[in-house]
Amino acid sequence: MTALGPILVATDFSSQARHAADRAARLAHETHAALTLMHVLPGEPLARIREWLGASSGPEAKMREEAHHRLHELAAELASSRQVPVNAQDASGSPLDEILQAAERLDAQLLVLGARGVGFLRRLVLGTTSERLMRRTDRPLLVVRQLPHEPYRRVLVAVDFSPWSRDAVALVRRVAPNARIVLLTVFQVPFEEKLHFAGVDAATIETYRRQERAQALQGLQTLAREAALSPSQWEPCVVEGDASTRIVENEQSQDCDLVVLGKHGQSATADLLLGSVTKHVLAEGSADVLVSTRRAS
Repeated sequence: MTALGPILVATDFSSQARHAADRAARLAHETHAALTLMHVLPGEPLARIREWLGASSGPEAKMREEAHHRLHELAAELASSRQVPVNAQDASGSPLDEILQAAERLDAQLLVLGARGVGFLRRLVLGTTSERLMRRTDRPLLVVRQLPHEPYRRVLVAVDFSPWSRDAVALVRRVAPNARIVLLTVFQVPFEEKLHFAGVDAATIETYRRQERAQALQGLQTLAREAALSPSQWEPCVVEGDASTRIVENEQSQDCDLVVLGKHGQSATADLLLGSVTKHVLAEGSADVLVSTRRAS
């Protein structure tokens, strides 16, 4: 199993971003990964300040100084409380571009953000920028919703048996090596309404349903075997219905503190877990969300 590499966590000093920084520091301690804490002053507001007050304006310098101080203060706090070295980096410009450039420089193996923010990170996570971030990088993204109290205990991994599913399982074993894994797959009877309309009797459709469920369970067992998961490390969960709804329902009913989604799905539902499902899970769920963006080779 490959160890987790460098971690990059972005902060805007909001409470949710602090949760993210704390989780990142915990992960760095647990996995012996290098940790970088980053803050970006958005370039567009700074440009407007220069336009209004001049290139050498005192307010801009004061903003930069305050951000620098808060960043290094938080880094020192994390280093002390979590017993990890923390590299602090501040920048200005496009937050998305600066984060991606920093990730490239560091070869970050995990990007960490808070689920909410007060400034650029709010738009980064909740708006279209988050989708742009996922599309522009093959680096996993962890969105932290909860105040971390302990290592991840129980992880729900939503899979659809695409190549991204295999990588999602490998990723969670690096991020949460001691967690119990719930492998969830959601199935539907193909064209069930049309089959009813065409006069196919309920018993025949129920036979199809049992076949779909059995195939899904077999797929989970094969995936677990390929990932070298022992019976004590995982359990299967096969449910029928809408993926978005079932993921959130099972996150709660299975008492999971982390949900793992793949960036892409099968061809018929391309970008399934990148778009509407991810948005729904972030909006309606309560667990942290880890998006696996790299396709397994």
